[in-house]
Amino acid sequence: MEQQKPYNPKNKVRIVTAASLFDGHDAAINIMRRIIQSTGVEVIHLGHDRSVEEVVNTAIQEDANAIAMTSYQGGHNEYFKYMYDLLQEKGAGHIKIFGGGGGVILPSEISELHEYGITRIYSPDDGRSLGLQGMINDLVERADVSPPTPEGGASKTSENLQDKEVNTIARLISLAENNPDEFHKVFPQSLSASPLGDGGAPVLGITGTGGAGKSSLVDELVRRFLIDFPEKTIGLISVDPSKRKTGGALLGDRIRMNAINNPRVYMRSLATRQSNLALSKYVAEAIQVLKAAKYDLIILETSGIGQSDTEIMDHSDVSLYVMTPEFGAATQLEKIDMLDFADLVALNKFDKRGALDAIRDVKKQYQRNHNLWDKNPDEMPVFGTIASQFNDPGMNTLYKSIMDKIVEKTASTLKSTFEITREMSEKIFVIPPHRTRYLSEIAENNRSYDEIANSQQKVAQKLYGIFKTIESVSGKIPQINKAGINDESVSLSAADGLDENRIFLNLLLNQFDKVKMDLDPYNWEIILNWEEKVNKYKNPVYSFKVRDKEIKIATHTESLSHIQIPKIALPKYEAWGDILRWNLQENVPGEFPFASGLYPFKREGEDPSRMFAGEGGPERTNKRFHYVSAGLPAKRLSTAFDSVTLYGNDPDIRPDIYGKIGNAGVSICCLDDAKKLYSGFDLVHALTSVSMTINGPAPMLLGFFMNAAIDQQCEYYIKENELEKEVEAKIKKIYSAKGIERPQYQGGLPEGNNGLGLMLLGVTGDQVLPLEIYNDIKTKTLSQVRGTVQADILKEDQAQNTCIFSTEFALRLMGDVQEYFITKNVRNFYSVSISGYHIAEAGANPITQLAFTLSNGFTYVEYYLSRGMNINDFGPNLSFFFSNGVDPEYSVIGRVARKIWAKAMKNKYGANERAQMLKYHIQTSGRSLHAQEIDFNDIRTTLQALYAIYDNCNSLHTNAYDEAITTPTEESVRRAMAIQLIINKELGLAKNENPIQGSFIIEELTDLVEAAVLQEFDRITERGGVLGAMETMYQRSKIQEESLYYETLKHNGDFPIVGVNTFLSSKGSPTVIPAEVIRATEEEKQYQITMLDNLHEVHKAKVNEHLNKLQEAAIKNENLFDHLMEATKVCSLGQITSALFEVGGQYRRNM
Repeated sequence: MEQQKPYNPKNKVRIVTAASLFDGHDAAINIMRRIIQSTGVEVIHLGHDRSVEEVVNTAIQEDANAIAMTSYQGGHNEYFKYMYDLLQEKGAGHIKIFGGGGGVILPSEISELHEYGITRIYSPDDGRSLGLQGMINDLVERADVSPPTPEGGASKTSENLQDKEVNTIARLISLAENNPDEFHKVFPQSLSASPLGDGGAPVLGITGTGGAGKSSLVDELVRRFLIDFPEKTIGLISVDPSKRKTGGALLGDRIRMNAINNPRVYMRSLATRQSNLALSKYVAEAIQVLKAAKYDLIILETSGIGQSDTEIMDHSDVSLYVMTPEFGAATQLEKIDMLDFADLVALNKFDKRGALDAIRDVKKQYQRNHNLWDKNPDEMPVFGTIASQFNDPGMNTLYKSIMDKIVEKTASTLKSTFEITREMSEKIFVIPPHRTRYLSEIAENNRSYDEIANSQQKVAQKLYGIFKTIESVSGKIPQINKAGINDESVSLSAADGLDENRIFLNLLLNQFDKVKMDLDPYNWEIILNWEEKVNKYKNPVYSFKVRDKEIKIATHTESLSHIQIPKIALPKYEAWGDILRWNLQENVPGEFPFASGLYPFKREGEDPSRMFAGEGGPERTNKRFHYVSAGLPAKRLSTAFDSVTLYGNDPDIRPDIYGKIGNAGVSICCLDDAKKLYSGFDLVHALTSVSMTINGPAPMLLGFFMNAAIDQQCEYYIKENELEKEVEAKIKKIYSAKGIERPQYQGGLPEGNNGLGLMLLGVTGDQVLPLEIYNDIKTKTLSQVRGTVQADILKEDQAQNTCIFSTEFALRLMGDVQEYFITKNVRNFYSVSISGYHIAEAGANPITQLAFTLSNGFTYVEYYLSRGMNINDFGPNLSFFFSNGVDPEYSVIGRVARKIWAKAMKNKYGANERAQMLKYHIQTSGRSLHAQEIDFNDIRTTLQALYAIYDNCNSLHTNAYDEAITTPTEESVRRAMAIQLIINKELGLAKNENPIQGSFIIEELTDLVEAAVLQEFDRITERGGVLGAMETMYQRSKIQEESLYYETLKHNGDFPIVGVNTFLSSKGSPTVIPAEVIRATEEEKQYQITMLDNLHEVHKAKVNEHLNKLQEAAIKNENLFDHLMEATKVCSLGQITSALFEVGGQYRRNM
């Protein structure tokens, strides 16, 4: 396809871009907004997870021509229709709506949305036929119309402004930009004259260099203003530069702002529409409009093009200059004009190195510039701030000082009562500053181990050469022991030969002793015990201990040909150097460095299969769980949650939420949902294990799960003690008193569900049993329950975007969960599943996936250590989750991960053996499932499963072949399960449990991948460690680069993919459209909402008490999970999320 030229718009087109609510897939919309901007459009980008109301309000305030959305998480019908209806309702029906969602939006749904009034939904076929630029040209051309002007003349305009009518305000500002003469005709002359300091709304001008964090700082000022003045309103004007070449502009300030989606806030983004200026020509008119609309405070933020931003002084009553500590030498301050004029200076990003020296220099420069020699430099209005940090004390002081200065300089009545402590900003360090080199220290540690192993191997090989020479000279096999060679075993008498031989033999024995001094005694023990180790695997039965329990395993299986197939095959090495190198770098399964596996043998009767389910309400997913685990002795359940749950929200009738309830995952918003979801499975049974794929709100879902497990055991106690009637009477009394229907399991129980977990629906065990008995049951349950919660917040920020809290607060919650696990002896449950899978799905190659995942894991180790936890207490609660594609590196991803982790944990952190073991789950690559020739997907999945099983993964999920186009059916899930069963039960080589050990290519790949990962550790260290790299979006950028590289090779055919770009069918292997898509039913959605309303009604007297306790615990720095265990008994997910936002802060999106 030849390169297309961008369309040239006739008007100044403004388009709002975003990804839909509860949708973290922002890669596509980021590509689209870049192309839209390069086509000469002013783009107001909002990022991911945006509600209809947020997008519509933005489009109206910004007077946009169009909205362009991506929607990949389902619920698109309701979302787009609601957007259309809301625009009509708010008098903005002229704003066009465009969208896309890959194959998620079916052709029939596209037609339905077009008929409803949506301008255009683009399909994958449109992308192929038009190309990306062609698609954007079509969008921009359709949006290229003049925006409507205010109606009704000057008097009507004046009336609308008095009412703060947003359409009028927005259109007046656009008119000033696009047609100044017409603006002055429409805008009432009586409102035009409003000089600074006239007693009207004061104007705060904010300027500073690009990248100083002005948007975050403005958002924090707005948040404090709204709290400080509950009745007042605020208007924002934010200016960003236009591109000289295309005329387009990225108006990106809104993406960083959380506080502005409030009816008391109006925000307008302006492009400079000229180069080399920090302000638009029409700022004065925009301010006039906001003053005429009687906003109480106006903030003007410039684009910040450099050191000279003084033109903002012409438009502001009070000015604030924002900079960072990284300005260079103190002499650079003499060049900054704004330090001559600014009323206040914010030194933002005060956590940067050298901040204290920087603020001293800025204060001195400010003192010089303003001739304030009679005042102490410390009294200068220069403030250290960390705007990105929730409730930063420096920001509090800055806000109060700004408001005081506004009152001082103007006739404003905005007297602040905001309480401050006058503390200086201080970074809440997740990783202490002196520990930021931890990844390079690990790399150095591991390289040192390898160097020592190599040198020791040479010593051992040299010893073996001397040993064999002694054997040759003496004619006897020397006997070796701890001290070395037993001289008597090789001594020569006079009868044995020449004196020269005896002399030579003594020289050899002395040389042996001398060389042996260079061999570590531990390594000599390895050589001494090698023969015994080999024989243990030759014996018919192998015995070993796990947690003081002796386990006996048969060491061989018999083939149909009556050949004894060893479960563990050992090398037939004789040379000590080879034996030592193999033991130090490979070793048998269950021994350091665990290259071939964590345990001596696989658990018998439990294959590593773990199948994923999640759709509709808890009952439907419960039925699927019983279906996929039927007949299997071990019940390994993986749970996928719907996007409403993933973002910590409750189901709601609001259309943009309603459409997503129970789609692409199960809807879980309270304890009763969790009880129904896992009903019929004994959650403390040794063969039951539950995995929950949830991150942002993971602590709340974990609370639901733990309480469900505890109440199950309460049921056992009730039945064992024949208390059913007594308990039933208590529950009936509770619900009859409130006149509310008790929650129930909807529909009949599936086969295999014995009803366990349903007796106490609507109540908890402590309501029906004596507290002493309940607490005893709780203690035992917590020590036995098995499973994993994903809860990997670092990966979410880097790749998947289901963060809901500020990063620091989210990490604190993770730490609180782990601390609770240690205190309550939760030994069999993983507090985090450190996940590379989603990093790979976002586009990372296997080495980047592994390096980023391990670096995140070591970051959690450092964080937990900084909180005073013992590595041997928390190390065993960490688990990992990787993707397996078909790249060569995937064949060794597990063994490399185990080796790097074990070496670091043992030698760097001094952890015990249990903490050295890296346990990981594999899911076959979702990215390798293609919507063309979907039958071929099972072949790819089989090869990926083979990699995983041969590499001794601890659990495995095989994707269904049709997941590329729809929610998998029972038939496709059964086929996916059969892949694992056939490998484990039929494939002969899989009877051996270390089949890839000894392969030359596997050993070579292991070394190459390990070296590459350690190099990536050093690159991350250069950027300040994992968290420092995240600040500059290093991980995200690298993932996107690698994704683009793969997609380019796939698109041009350089990377062959069978059935996609090569070996096409006679029909061209078109994209497969599913005959039907499985979605949540209306009945399921309505029942979820009804049960939630009932829950709120039943517990309304208790909810505020629990939420207040939770918030107090956050402020007092108490363990939050301790309180969450109680709050999750009565509160819904959304209630808890909202309460924690107030004390922990919301996640701030990045561009």
